[in-house]
Amino acid sequence: MQKFAVFTIADETFGIAIERVVEIIRTQKFFSLPGLPDFLSGVMSVRGAVIPLVDLRRRFGKEPSGKKERIIITQFGREKIGLLVDGIKEIMSLGPSELTSPPSLFKGFKTEYLTGLGKKDGMIIILLNIDNLLTSEEKIMLKESMGLIEESGAGIKQADQR
Repeated sequence: MQKFAVFTIADETFGIAIERVVEIIRTQKFFSLPGLPDFLSGVMSVRGAVIPLVDLRRRFGKEPSGKKERIIITQFGREKIGLLVDGIKEIMSLGPSELTSPPSLFKGFKTEYLTGLGKKDGMIIILLNIDNLLTSEEKIMLKESMGLIEESGAGIKQADQR
């Protein structure tokens, strides 16, 4: 059995392997950074650590629902990254018979974003490969922006107050 944090984006249900999840928090104030792609909302401070925030809705071209938005803090290599989602459903266990390999294209999602699909109680869960959510170029841009913040601590503009 594998466990997944199951969440929603628009009308789709997604899952991330639970061992990658550090914590789930309510949305909070974050700061925009110039020159980043649209879906990289900026950075936020969580217990003194500066963590980048990725809006998965924008990443996948979906409209925010504005419901009970949550941020899933995940382990991303040696770093932590926050994933903004519409809502958390549950922590779900899936057995081998409930897991399948990803098709070449599923509802417009590229296969590099997926580790597979989960099927349980008539529901299909799109299982994300969070290591591939950012391209190499985007990872470099983010790292450079984070480096500037850590060096100067200046130039951070408040983007959103939630």
